[in-house]
Amino acid sequence: MAEGERILVIEDDHRVQTALKRLFEPEGYSVEIAPDGTTGLRAAMGQVPVAVVLDLRLPQMSGRDVCREIKRSAPNLPVIILSAMSDVIDKVTLLEMGADDYVTKPFSPRELLARVRAAIRRSSRVMPSEQFSFGEIAVDFTRMHLTRAGQPVILTAQEFKVLKFLTENPERVITREELLNAAWGYENYPSTRTVDNHMLKLRQKIEKDPAEPVHIRTVHGMGYKFVP
Repeated sequence: MAEGERILVIEDDHRVQTALKRLFEPEGYSVEIAPDGTTGLRAAMGQVPVAVVLDLRLPQMSGRDVCREIKRSAPNLPVIILSAMSDVIDKVTLLEMGADDYVTKPFSPRELLARVRAAIRRSSRVMPSEQFSFGEIAVDFTRMHLTRAGQPVILTAQEFKVLKFLTENPERVITREELLNAAWGYENYPSTRTVDNHMLKLRQKIEKDPAEPVHIRTVHGMGYKFVP
């Protein structure tokens, strides 16, 4: 395990938050706490953690919805559910949510730690590594890891999805609507301006000169084209 690998805990009970920090931090993990579903989903889609421990009963957004959204955007990110005895979920529900495992409250710390570690191990061997290189960029889509000139660069889960779609469609003009449908998963996103904002941020991270991009080019009146 790399020192400081981050586990995201989405849990609104302060006592459980404290218990989980005390469980994971001595094992070398860093722990980020999100007290509600909306904050937790935003944190998961930012700097991608190594695993998510998710309570089912949350303010603002249910744990089930958070799990589904995480898995839609980052399918290889392990999600371990914490559920009260009255919310015990069967395997069918677990699969429908996309969760990797679950532990009931009150939980055994040793059991939870073992299940989180096992989920992380499984996620690292889910499929052969999908690696791609262009210019100074080397990206591993399976592990969500990107380097530029050998230095790590942090991308959000959504930025990885956009970049993956671009690398799968080199030298082809892609409309903003097509990108929205492919990378966001549905057609009626509020505005194609969302695509432009993501492209701007992606260029800032991967292009030598974002003002004169080499790899992510704008095709005026049409959309974008990826040139390896």
